[in-house]
Amino acid sequence: MDTTRFTGRRVAVTGGAGGIGQAIARRLVAEGAEVYALDRAGLDTLPEGVRGFELDLASPDSVSAVVAALYADDDRPVDLVTSAGIVEDDVAVVDMPVAQFDAVLGVNLRGVFLTCQAFGRELIARGGGAIVNIASMSGNAVVNYPQKQAAYNTSKAAVTAFTKSVAVEWGTAGVRVNALSPGYVDTPLNHLKAHMHDTWKRDVVVDRFATPEEVAASVAFLLSDDARYYIGAELLMDGGYSLR
Repeated sequence: MDTTRFTGRRVAVTGGAGGIGQAIARRLVAEGAEVYALDRAGLDTLPEGVRGFELDLASPDSVSAVVAALYADDDRPVDLVTSAGIVEDDVAVVDMPVAQFDAVLGVNLRGVFLTCQAFGRELIARGGGAIVNIASMSGNAVVNYPQKQAAYNTSKAAVTAFTKSVAVEWGTAGVRVNALSPGYVDTPLNHLKAHMHDTWKRDVVVDRFATPEEVAASVAFLLSDDARYYIGAELLMDGGYSLR
């Protein structure tokens, strides 16, 4: 690990208090970045060196306020990682309330739109930067089973399409936008479905889930100058799940 790779860089991480978000924050701090965790809760348990900002992804005003706060006393660009996300609890499409479908897309897609829009404006104004959106293998590579999660899958497919669209719009302005699509990751949320782990692992070639740290390493790569020729890419890391 290069402890100076991101020296002088600033990065905001939505969902930064969650399992994957915290791992991303820790990795970026370890490589020299100044990191801000944006979340609705859990900001009192952040890793050392990470500053927390309360953020309501459903509120454009909340997003604007956080961006304004980050630039209030420092004009350096703030890169973005959108790792906040939710999933419906195994609900069939024929039984799903519209409000539940809207809630999943509200966080997973609308939240990505709002944060990318607000942070992207500032990056364009400052000559460039990098954004990594956390999508999912569920968005394009597979349809998860036996659980039912049509809203989640739909939202993540849309995140990938959105990523490609803004990558084309903003690439000439020096803003690189890419997506990372993990498979199953060993997080507290995943532990709630322990009874399904054997079924899921059966189709993972390496017979294990990804660690949050492995996701964080891939995010760090996409943010880094090593990925400067990646524009609108979707980097799939699923342990071979989609090959079976």
